[in-house]
Parts: sequence; C-alpha cells; structure tokens
Amino acid sequence: MRRLLIVFGLFATSFLAFGQQITGPWKGELQAGASKIAIVFRFEGDSCSLDSPDQGVNDIPAELVHCSSDSVRVVQKRLDAVFSGRLRDGKIVGRFYQRGLTVPLVLTPGEVVRNRPQTPEGPFPYQTEEVAFNNGDATLAGTLTYPEGWNGKKKVPVAIMVTGSGLQNRDEELFGHKPFLVIADYLARNGIATLRYDDRGAGASRGDAVNATTSDLMLDASAGVDYLRVRREFNKVGVIGHSEGGEIAFMLGAGQKVDFLVSLAGPGVQGDSILLLQNMNAIRHSGMTMRLTKEYVRAQIKAQGNPWLDYFIDYDPVTDIQKVYCPALVLNGGKDTQVDPSVNIPSIEANLPRDRKGRFASKRTEIKVYPGLNHLFQHCVTGQADEYPVIEETISPEVLEDIADWIRKL
Repeated sequence: MRRLLIVFGLFATSFLAFGQQITGPWKGELQAGASKIAIVFRFEGDSCSLDSPDQGVNDIPAELVHCSSDSVRVVQKRLDAVFSGRLRDGKIVGRFYQRGLTVPLVLTPGEVVRNRPQTPEGPFPYQTEEVAFNNGDATLAGTLTYPEGWNGKKKVPVAIMVTGSGLQNRDEELFGHKPFLVIADYLARNGIATLRYDDRGAGASRGDAVNATTSDLMLDASAGVDYLRVRREFNKVGVIGHSEGGEIAFMLGAGQKVDFLVSLAGPGVQGDSILLLQNMNAIRHSGMTMRLTKEYVRAQIKAQGNPWLDYFIDYDPVTDIQKVYCPALVLNGGKDTQVDPSVNIPSIEANLPRDRKGRFASKRTEIKVYPGLNHLFQHCVTGQADEYPVIEETISPEVLEDIADWIRKL
C-alpha cells in the first residue's frame, strides 16, 4: 500500500547541457513524503533523458525551457512539474516544484548503485514465456515462469502475482528491489509456476490507469486467472497479492475465481482507516504533533477527485473476506507501518469463514505475523518507508520458504 494522503507523483524532467561539466549520468534524491526517490539525468550531446531507478522507470523525456553555461530550467507540463538548477562546485543545485510543493534537488555526477544481492541473475534453470492477456480494452503483458524441470507432462500449481498500489511493473520494482522476480525465481526452483504482469499503463501493458479503481485492477487479475485456466497446464490456479494486491486476492477468493490465495500485507479494514493510520504514523515519525480524524482524511481525499482514492476509502474488504472459503495464507510484517498488523490481522482473522467448531472453513488456511519485518517483508529497524531504499534484503528468506511450503502442501 504505497499511496499516502499526500503523495508526490512520478515526475519527468530533463535539460540540455553544454560543456564538459554536464555530460553522462547525474544522480540526485527527491524527498517524497517520508521517503527519498533516486533520479538519474542522462546527458548525451544536446539531449537528455531521466531514469527513476527506485520506481523502475527509465528514459523519460522532458522539455528544456532554459539552458546556459551555469543554469537550467525544465518544465514537465503533464505532471505540472518544474526543475531549476545552477552549477556550483561540480554540483547542479536547484529546486523542484510540483503542484504547489517545493523541495530542494541536488545532482552529482554518476549512477545510482544499489546492492540487491537477492535479485536473480541468469542463466536460469527453468523456462519462461512472454505472454499477454486482455480485460476489455486493457492488454496486460507478463512473464509466465515454469518450475525447474518442467516438461509439460505433469500439471503443476500456478499463482498469478498482483502488485501493490501505484503503477508497478511485473517485478513490483521499488527502490531497486524486485520482490516479485525474487518470489517467482524461488517458487520456480520449488515446483511452482507463476504469472507476473505489468499493471495497466505500466511497462509493456496498455489500458486506462488514470481512472482505474481497485475493482478494475481486480478484473485485470481475474482475466489473468481465466487465461491460466484456458492453458490447461496447471492443476491449481491461485493468486499471490501484495498490499492492494492482497486486497484483490480476497476479492478473487470471494468470487471463487481461485483455488488458493496468498495475501502479503493485504488490508483487513476499510480504506479510510488505513489512510488515517498511515498519516498518523507519518506525523509521529516526523516529530510533529497533530490530531487527525477519519472525517478529515475523507474530506481531503474527496477534494482530490481521484477515482482510485475515492474507491479505496469507501471499500471495506470485510465483505469479501467473509466469503473466502478457499485455502488462504495471510502474512504480515510485525513492523509494517503501512498496513498495521495490530489492526488488520485481527479483522481478517475474525471475518474469515469458520465451521461449527470455530475452525477456519478451509483447514489449510494459516495466518502469520513476522516480528521484525516491514511492509515489504524486509528485516528492518523501524519499519518506516524511509528505510526501504537502504535495506539490501529484498524479502525475508523465511517468507519465501513459508509461501513455497504452504503451496506445495495444498
């Protein structure tokens, strides 16, 4: 769940540079709420492109408004963004403006280098296939990963992977981490197939992302489930969803679309409560003292006119959780500050269907909270979002093992 009440949008900006001082890659960090987002400007002759490596977005074009030997000004009209900077002592020192907000931005020569030891590197001992499926006008492009040793003769379980909120690529890339790639690789080495795909409007996928709500994204995932069933290569078709994707997993389970579901930090309470808790945490983390109410949060959201946020604050996942009779693996980090386990897990546990003896309707259903893990299931200190970029671990090995073991036992 990456959306907060106040969010910096993904921006694109570049500028033309003359002289030897400004050439090649230049890097900087933009403060976005409690987090810092790395950016890289790439200067080649009289052109420039921008990368946002933390968000998996590269080669973003921009419009140059002014460029001299020591100053630049760039405007990105689509995102209502402006960057102005001046060359000083080998750095480009400036300010970034967007929708009434202003933050400092300093660029220095070089690439952004993140150490991500868990990111798989080929050659791989398993097969992959580039695929696409459709939901109305949306075309979703993804990667189908078969288990190691798969020969097409024996059917295996498969899970479609659904990302968290915001435009995400098929690896759910964030701050250089690629958790869905890491999970897919681990499951492939343990006898389980996966389909991970770019969200509509991200990567190679197409579709209206601006007006899409969680309900629309659920239908995208549902179309992926149908696609997997039509292929007739798998004995069980399930879903692994992270954050908003966990919410979508409950929706698919309630609709009896899947044979099993894995919810990774999926919400168990209504969206306005989620955002209230997120913002109260952000205020405490910043050292400020300010009291918020749910009514205030709702008023602020409604004023934005954002279809996704409007749907999110009104949607209560309990209505779907109460209809989930398939096996469910519900996991949460004990230090998750975005989907607080102390509030969400009790709601999920209380509302999953049970038999007459008080046991979960599915004997395979399990719920687990991992002490010391954050929203991304990384080992952490505080669990705050500003730790995400500096943590080298992409996802706890214990979580990977638990997911694989649980699916195999089905």
